[in-house]
Amino acid sequence: MSNTPQHQHPAPHHPEDLAELHEADDHFDTLREECGVMAIYNHPDAARLTYWGLYSLQHRGQESAGIASADGTDVNDIKGMGLVSEIFTDDVLAKLPGYMAIGHTRYSTTGDSALLNAQPISVESTRGLIAIAHNGNLVNLGNSKERLERDGAVFQTTSDSEIIIQLIAHSRQTTLVDSIADALTQVDGAFSIVMMTRNRIFAARDPHGFRPLSMGRIPGVDGAPDTFVFASETCAFDLLHAKYERDVEPGELIMVSEDGVTSRYFDHNTKQASCVFEHVYFARPDSRIFGRWVQQSREEMGRTLARESGVPADLIVPVPDSGVTAAIGYAAESGIPFNLGLIRNHYVGRTFIQPEQRVRDFGVRMKLNPVRSLLEGQRVILIDDSIIRGTTSRKIVRMVRAAGAKEVHLRISCPPTISPCFYGVDTPSKKDLIAANKSIEEICTFIEADSLAYLSLDGLIHSCTIEKPGATPIHNTFCTACYTGDYPTQWVDVSEILPATTNA
Repeated sequence: MSNTPQHQHPAPHHPEDLAELHEADDHFDTLREECGVMAIYNHPDAARLTYWGLYSLQHRGQESAGIASADGTDVNDIKGMGLVSEIFTDDVLAKLPGYMAIGHTRYSTTGDSALLNAQPISVESTRGLIAIAHNGNLVNLGNSKERLERDGAVFQTTSDSEIIIQLIAHSRQTTLVDSIADALTQVDGAFSIVMMTRNRIFAARDPHGFRPLSMGRIPGVDGAPDTFVFASETCAFDLLHAKYERDVEPGELIMVSEDGVTSRYFDHNTKQASCVFEHVYFARPDSRIFGRWVQQSREEMGRTLARESGVPADLIVPVPDSGVTAAIGYAAESGIPFNLGLIRNHYVGRTFIQPEQRVRDFGVRMKLNPVRSLLEGQRVILIDDSIIRGTTSRKIVRMVRAAGAKEVHLRISCPPTISPCFYGVDTPSKKDLIAANKSIEEICTFIEADSLAYLSLDGLIHSCTIEKPGATPIHNTFCTACYTGDYPTQWVDVSEILPATTNA
């Protein structure tokens, strides 16, 4: 036990009241990742491999998806609103020939939620045709966009990603790779990007390394050249039987062409600040992110949480699916049995497309159902990854208590979220973040739990740190702005520059 804030209250036992019908939509009571990117070089069915990769990255964005392919001469692209499997049938993939492809699955954070802003975005410029797929958010758009428009740039979209292509097109450097490097030094914020011309693939990460991007390789058969793969998460490699090679490093630009793979750095000096929430929530547990397996990080978060804020109980229950791995770690450390006391219905669909507010408010009950035989009469510790607005947590606590639980203690495998993210995460504004406006004791009262405790910031960083025998652990390579309000860049509110969105 440590001094991690932990508060206990007798919990009320009244039914859900009518006021709950006016709470925020459950869909917005979470943080949303905005994008996943893929790239394939040197495969006769590049578009299909990209489709499979995007399928593995679907958790990173469910709003729109797109694939662009090239055969050395022509570039074709197809984009649509909805899930990858809804857009790319066999007939559609047949319209994307070529040995190169890039792909994107999106949840908008800047730019309208519309097909106009679906990616990849292709622009025909003085440098030739360039297609881009971007994961992240740029935060210095105002000056760049204004200057480009003075220079004659005409923007086709309201997405911040197009800024990068326009900067490349207007660069005064003589070669394309120099122009790309020049453009990337002019933008600030988060960008893990893949780009494609008619005969080359490029991949790059911002100097802070906010978002993940990895490179893999599929060995050629019978002496054929290898296929190179880039993806936001390594789980995409598994489906393609690609071997993980390495991460694209912060500030690095990689080019793949018929001459092979070349690399250069456009920034060596910026302090790394990779998003720690990738390990807490966004990435799949079977991915290797920032050099560490997500499964390992989350299990250690649960173990550390148990050490910091243990409480007598009979049962550890995860909030599925994101709380499962941390709950396994908590149970292992505490010795309290683990069981799936909440069952998730994976076939509910996306609740935000339902038109009736009253229907949307049943989102939690449609997605989760308690196992009464496990919960009845038990002291239950619920494990979840975060509390954003608190409304969903309150409904889950009420649900477990209504199923007969004697006590309900909530444990969160990260610190309180007090600040919005400006680096590619759809975060509610500060006024809507419950931890920015209430104390932990007040949050505990609001969600009606018997006790509430969060993982400490030191505990989180410890859990996500690569431990090498004999080496000093590195504790300063993560961005923790959502927990501290300490941002690694000078940020601006992009809503002041680009049209407001319904999602961000």
